[in-house]
Amino acid sequence: MPGASVNQLRYQNPNYRLYVLALLTLAYVFNFVDRQIISILQEPIKLEFGLSDTQLGVLNGFVFAIFYVGFGIPIARWADSGKRRNIIAWAITLWSAMTALCGVAQNYWQLLAARIGVGVGEAGCSPPAHSMISDIFPQERRATAMATYSLGINVGILVGLLMGGWLNELYGWRVALWAVAAPGLVVALLLKYTVTEPRRGGADSAAGGESSAGDTNAVAISIPMLQVIKHFWGSRTVRWLALGAGLSSFVGYGLANWMPSFLVRSHGMGTGEIGSWLALIAGVGGALGTFSGGFIADRLSQKNVRWSLWIPMCILLLCVPLLSMTLLIETKLNALLMYIVPGSIMTGYMGPAIAVTHNLADNRMRAMGSALLFLVINIVGLGMGPVIIGGLSDVFGASLGLEGLRYAMLCAVVICGSLAALCFYLASRTYPIELANMKSK
Repeated sequence: MPGASVNQLRYQNPNYRLYVLALLTLAYVFNFVDRQIISILQEPIKLEFGLSDTQLGVLNGFVFAIFYVGFGIPIARWADSGKRRNIIAWAITLWSAMTALCGVAQNYWQLLAARIGVGVGEAGCSPPAHSMISDIFPQERRATAMATYSLGINVGILVGLLMGGWLNELYGWRVALWAVAAPGLVVALLLKYTVTEPRRGGADSAAGGESSAGDTNAVAISIPMLQVIKHFWGSRTVRWLALGAGLSSFVGYGLANWMPSFLVRSHGMGTGEIGSWLALIAGVGGALGTFSGGFIADRLSQKNVRWSLWIPMCILLLCVPLLSMTLLIETKLNALLMYIVPGSIMTGYMGPAIAVTHNLADNRMRAMGSALLFLVINIVGLGMGPVIIGGLSDVFGASLGLEGLRYAMLCAVVICGSLAALCFYLASRTYPIELANMKSK
């Protein structure tokens, strides 16, 4: 490759590209371990601090999400012109340290402040990571690569639920938080000292396009922020896709946050048993479902690009009835068995959604594109999902007691899941035209 730096030549090695993808995915694993572990620990935390379900929803959802997305936009802006590898390494260091501080909190407000710190740190992970991945893998492999990265959600949930559940039973919830915080620092060091910053647009150049940023060591020419926002807002595909992803995440985050409490209250399970079941379903099964969503979308979209959005639509149409039955079945074993399929495929929309957003953007807009998509996902899903379900649980609980949570979750699944499927369908109607226009520029 004439003119390419020695460092950039490393990305011509398929094994090195896979190594970088694996390390970014591992960073995302600890992102979700530290984010979601509170869900398996919230019943003992509730008991110790005397909290309501609404307060738990604020702790694990709304406040975390506000700071996550609030810092996500400026960090993404930085990532579209700065060294993305360094940004991610510093972000991991911050959220790992703040997770450890959660374990020493002596009251609700101290715990809330530490969770805010976790949210700020985790804001620096996905937008720069998505941008790097799109500079490593070409369009025809991008959904698969994004889905592979998104496996971090499921593996992180697996580790968080399994370790959190059993460490809580053996040593208490504080030790569980300390145990999951330490490994992130090792990942940060590996990223800093073994990963080379990829050239912007490198994968597009390899496919025959032009790179807009030159050599990997050069500073990219930034596109004005308002122009970036105008670009994405002007896309009907991206608008409907973002809303569909947000509503999907409302269901996903709502279930991830409240399913452990539901199983404790309605089925009398312990945190160790819950962690083992949900680790297998949302972790192992979810990893397969997340990867399959991107892989299948890549394969089918070669025949019809609309499949990149039809796959998420089909996932929602299958999950809504199965999740409804999961929540309504009275026996523990049957409910858990029913949860296997929807719990495994619910996050399958992530890879295709990120890939479509990047396919409709200049390579200097991709980190911001991810940040804007994640702004919707996290405000609607992470921010509103846990707290609204928690609030409904408190309202329904006035007459239904512990069963109020069951019906709060059911409302979220039926209403938001159905609307999400509709949004993905509407996005698919304009995607081929907008993609063709993007390629002709």
